[in-house]
Amino acid sequence: MTLKLAPVPGPAARSNAQAYRRRIWLTRAARRLTQFAFLAFIVYAAVAHHLAAVDGATASIDALCPFGGVETLWRYVSSSGQYVPKTHLSNLVLLGGLALGTLLAGGAFCGWVCPFGAVQDALGWLRRRLGLHEFRPPAAVDRVLRYGRFLVLGLILYQTIASVKLWFADFDPYRTLFGLDWLFEFNLAEHWISYAIAGVVLGGSLLVERAWCRYACPLGGVISLLGRFSLLRIRRDEAGCKGCSLCERPCPVRLNVASARVVSSNCIGCLDCVEACPRPGTLEVRLQPTLKA
Repeated sequence: MTLKLAPVPGPAARSNAQAYRRRIWLTRAARRLTQFAFLAFIVYAAVAHHLAAVDGATASIDALCPFGGVETLWRYVSSSGQYVPKTHLSNLVLLGGLALGTLLAGGAFCGWVCPFGAVQDALGWLRRRLGLHEFRPPAAVDRVLRYGRFLVLGLILYQTIASVKLWFADFDPYRTLFGLDWLFEFNLAEHWISYAIAGVVLGGSLLVERAWCRYACPLGGVISLLGRFSLLRIRRDEAGCKGCSLCERPCPVRLNVASARVVSSNCIGCLDCVEACPRPGTLEVRLQPTLKA
């Protein structure tokens, strides 16, 4: 009986493997640093707003949110430049920047910029550290639940136009968490609904990866629609794909990557699937417009 030893990887193979691991590390580090920077900026803005000696001297996070531009756009257009209260020109500027960014790079805002997305990523990390089981709805249920973002978006726009105020502000978990009223002006009797919704969303995101992004975020719905026309999309080379599905395991929004020609516009641009693919060039971010997927 002859014992055959596995071949020892040569210097070139080891060098390629090291370069691959370094690329993964750099991409993930860049993403985490970017997320942390934007999260820190929003927290700083909220603290400065609460500590300002003069009311209105510093911007609230309402004025720093691109979704405020979505909410105030109708009034701005229909009322000769007026805004929904608590919104500002800055909201429209941010919305314009987000729209251009989405048309270029799809949902990268959600994966690299959004502070609430960063919190959900942190909750996913905590779940894995605690050894908690991730709940994954069946594929058919997941597809239906993703339409919840558009239902929430439609409801918010209808109520905002009808009431001419930021109707969603009392229910928005992003505003509840990052507005820091719970830290500076805690009032359970008045804001218990806001705290309850935020608690449910954060608890749900602990058990379901990026639950808010996938099923309820109204801004995510807007980005998903615009993302269909983005120039930069992750594309799969069918000839090079061996069908291992390794690319789908790290996807935080649980997309069907392994069988898609062009990754869904629900993609948040984290690039985890690209880094997980064992065949270089099979999954790539390519500059090519598409009206499908």
